[in-house]
Amino acid sequence: MQNEVFTKSQQDERFRPAATVWRKLTPEWLRVLSDDETPELAAVVQRITYQPLAERLKRPKDLGEVMVIAHAVVAAEAGQEVTVLIDDGQGAQTATAEINRLERIRRSGRPVGSIKLVSTLTVLERAVQKEYIAGRADMRRLYQRLRELDDGLPPIEATSLLSPALWT
Repeated sequence: MQNEVFTKSQQDERFRPAATVWRKLTPEWLRVLSDDETPELAAVVQRITYQPLAERLKRPKDLGEVMVIAHAVVAAEAGQEVTVLIDDGQGAQTATAEINRLERIRRSGRPVGSIKLVSTLTVLERAVQKEYIAGRADMRRLYQRLRELDDGLPPIEATSLLSPALWT
């Protein structure tokens, strides 16, 4: 994912600030995990992509989502509680399938951790609940700026971000 951030920031000037911010993040806020092959990581990537890890690493399309999910699964299988932020539809479907698989394993009696899936919309909803976003007008401005960088976000009217229930 780190490589994806830096590559995108070199290819598209809209994303240049992302590389600057990334360099300021401390290990307390963000830990970059190695994509070096381990048996556990390779097994997850093989299962979710039907490709060996070494081959999948050669294809950049959706690689960030694949590796986030794979690392989350490895950690959850080791008993950790993991939260992943994924907006990509296919990535979210894959993560949900893995969340369901972990739940089946847990129900069978094997102790495993869990994965919680959140999206940009989830983060924005929580920001409203914590009163980090002052009002609907501020939400509209912020969301418009986000949509300029992420064409996968739906129009704000198609979300619950302006709903009265969220702002009460």
